[in-house]
Amino acid sequence: MSEEANSNPGSNLTQVEGQAHAPAEERSQRMSRREALLELLRLGGIAAGAAGAGFWLNERSRRPLPAHSEQARRDHRVAANEQWPQLTVVQGGEPRDLVRRAFEDLGGMGRFVGKQDVVVIKPNIAWDRTPEQAANTNPEAVAETVRQCWQAGAKRVIVTDVSCNEPQRCFHRSGIQAAARAAGAEVILPETELFREVELGGVVLKSWPVFTPFLEADKIINMPIAKHHNLTGATLGMKNWYGILGGQRNRLHQQIHQSLADLAGFMLPTVTLMDCYRILERNGPTGGNVEDVVLKKTMVAGTDPVALDAYVAKAYWNLDADRLPYLQMAANRGLGTPEFEKVRFKVTRIG
Repeated sequence: MSEEANSNPGSNLTQVEGQAHAPAEERSQRMSRREALLELLRLGGIAAGAAGAGFWLNERSRRPLPAHSEQARRDHRVAANEQWPQLTVVQGGEPRDLVRRAFEDLGGMGRFVGKQDVVVIKPNIAWDRTPEQAANTNPEAVAETVRQCWQAGAKRVIVTDVSCNEPQRCFHRSGIQAAARAAGAEVILPETELFREVELGGVVLKSWPVFTPFLEADKIINMPIAKHHNLTGATLGMKNWYGILGGQRNRLHQQIHQSLADLAGFMLPTVTLMDCYRILERNGPTGGNVEDVVLKKTMVAGTDPVALDAYVAKAYWNLDADRLPYLQMAANRGLGTPEFEKVRFKVTRIG
């Protein structure tokens, strides 16, 4: 059973529209909102009810998209709609229910996927790990996303990634191959002949081999899993784009933040759904020890990839934006805002 509540003018969680505030008061309200959002995500799906049933936070302003796009970029975004939140958090249920509700709260999959669209779903399938080890995206979450795409009228639904470990083992042991196929998706492994050299137009990423399904899609759904990373502190939505590349990706670690910003500027997703059902708190990104995994029963989804990464990094690893330079680099390109408390937000508890 779902529980929700609209915020009201007396709440310290939302701004009162049409009322002038002193700068100090505005800062105070923003910090109260920020801390409330962080507390909800930190509590997770099991204890979230203690923080309140749910709320809907709507800011009047939004960051405009740049007027001119770079020629190299693949822009799969849909038009902004202030009727819907830019970021939604769903807590307390099983993966399929969390995914279904996350898309409902964003306006439904039909807002993102149209009839005859070729949709590529990009989970993290990098590692030869089981779902319980939380190194790859939850397979049931992937399967439900596939079903949602079919219901919206997609022409073709593809699930793929460029794995770090041996791909056949990763796709099989993660459970994603079987779950995606059972839901009707086409699962494509990263064969060598399926890469094409592309001018990415980045600062670090100039020309690089890109896996062709990502170059030919009408819509792309980014499905990272939230986990610790030994270089950046956390690996989230924008880091998941490493999985569209071939070649010697370890070279990119030398300038990892700039390469992440380059990738974020190249591949602009239709929507991002971050798997926080289980999170790998330590010893990422490969993991392996289930003692490093924490059950949160949460999905975080949205259309602002910068705000989404900033929110999850701060809530789970206490990483501010100044410790993740790629966030500000991406914001400077007009891709979103690291000030997640400013975006339109919805939080729902189910179960």
